[in-house]
Amino acid sequence: MASGAPGGNFRAWTPTPPERGSFPLDHFGECTEQMNSYLKCLKVTNNQNSPNCRVLAKQYLRCRMDNQLMDESNWESLGLINLPDEKPKLQQEDKPEQNQNTR
Repeated sequence: MASGAPGGNFRAWTPTPPERGSFPLDHFGECTEQMNSYLKCLKVTNNQNSPNCRVLAKQYLRCRMDNQLMDESNWESLGLINLPDEKPKLQQEDKPEQNQNTR
């Protein structure tokens, strides 16, 4: 019994890289703890995209970025914004002005 492509067309398979570039393996286990926490959370939530797991995913990706295991990327492009652990950040112009002319 033959296996392969229909019609006996045997071509070499060429893998394609991920859309966001390379994703090197963590050979030294620098982010293993964060990865395991994230995977445990997914297991507990039956692979649902729950906010608490997204926080762990952000910690894992931050570890990978800090250890040059992936390129720096902004959280919005990764879909990791407005998570429960984040507090709204006041920008400089949003802060109330303090009156320094106290008499």
